[in-house]
Amino acid sequence: MKFMKFGKALLMSALSAGVILSVTSCVQSYSVGFLYVTGTVTASTSGKGIISGFKIDHNTGKLSNINGLPVSSGGANPVRAVLLNGSRFLYVLNRGVNSTGGSVCTTADPCQNSNITQFAVGGNGILTAQETFYTQGINPFRLISDTSGNYLYVLDHDSPSNAACALALGASATTCGDITAFQVNPNTGRLQLVVNAQVTTASGAALPYFPVPANPIDVTLASASLLTLSGSPATGDSVFPYSYNASNGQLSISQNSSQPLNAFHATAIINGGSYIYVLDNEPITVNGTTSPSQILPFTVSGGALQAQTGGAVADDPTLSNPIVLLVENKGKWVYVANQGNNTDPNNAQSGIAGYTIDPASHQLTTQAGEPYGSGAGPQCLVEDPSNQFVYTANFNDSTVTGRSIDQVSGVLRSLRVASSYTLTGPATWCIVDGRTS
Repeated sequence: MKFMKFGKALLMSALSAGVILSVTSCVQSYSVGFLYVTGTVTASTSGKGIISGFKIDHNTGKLSNINGLPVSSGGANPVRAVLLNGSRFLYVLNRGVNSTGGSVCTTADPCQNSNITQFAVGGNGILTAQETFYTQGINPFRLISDTSGNYLYVLDHDSPSNAACALALGASATTCGDITAFQVNPNTGRLQLVVNAQVTTASGAALPYFPVPANPIDVTLASASLLTLSGSPATGDSVFPYSYNASNGQLSISQNSSQPLNAFHATAIINGGSYIYVLDNEPITVNGTTSPSQILPFTVSGGALQAQTGGAVADDPTLSNPIVLLVENKGKWVYVANQGNNTDPNNAQSGIAGYTIDPASHQLTTQAGEPYGSGAGPQCLVEDPSNQFVYTANFNDSTVTGRSIDQVSGVLRSLRVASSYTLTGPATWCIVDGRTS
């Protein structure tokens, strides 16, 4: 068939209009990504772990269930999860249960059947269990990855050998925790143990983990350092650094000492881009004086922390137990989720504190209108891939709570649609995936 020039132009115009209309229609309806929530089926002592999943509507922030989820987490009491390899694989850390089936694991009554379960992520957000891996220590409870996605690090609360503590940390270290390191296969997602090249056992074998000071609380990677937050009732909280080698995932001790923080109730250490933040849950009232929890901002160089000018920033006095901090994508605002203590009506409750970052000094100032509501006992705080919405997954009331970010002021507002979504059981962690169906 032959077309005259005018006919061709008319056809191309029609095709272009069709493309434009098609794109417009797509923009109005697509999901911006997926939200995954780890948790348990019920609040019973069995701790049977599950992973729930939601599609995130890019216009409204509304959540809708992913078909085929929840699925088993591969163990009991899942406490952390990470996405790697372009979101091809999801890894869930299942902490396990104690000898009576409970979730409180100690040195005397350690977690049993702890594992890391690998899942493949399908194009529609569905999860398919792959393989199971195990840490070298006892009572694993934190899981992080490096920025390249080539290495995973697990914080074990207790080292399997007290003798190894002294070998790595000095004769005074009679007990310690440890880091188990894994290299991630980029094709299969399989994990391979990274052994300690710096410390050998009495028999001359390489130590299969990296000791850290006793009573570890949290861990983060910042620049070329892996920083472990630990607590001591006698001397307070401190941070211990390992140097991190991005080419082989190896950790090495460059300074065998912890840096004190002048805090006694730290709950988390978080890499916020240019700054490291330590969350500290100081007592609400001491000798009749109100002392709200606080945020301690630091810069880090060579593993050493330097307090930011202006020092500690007070948490909202109506909230307590800050557990996680989020610096939103544009670096203008900071949000802190507080778990509160919802079993005691006389204590401060759950919620989100909001701060504006000064572009010159980087100091935090409290936002007008905060604190913002969340569900009871938030465990995590994430921003969606379109940088419009934030979500908390909540333990005490088994919900997910969503809020929209005011793009001018940073204020968190209720979603135009439902802001609360019910989970099968108590939530323990959450993570977002930018892949869409």
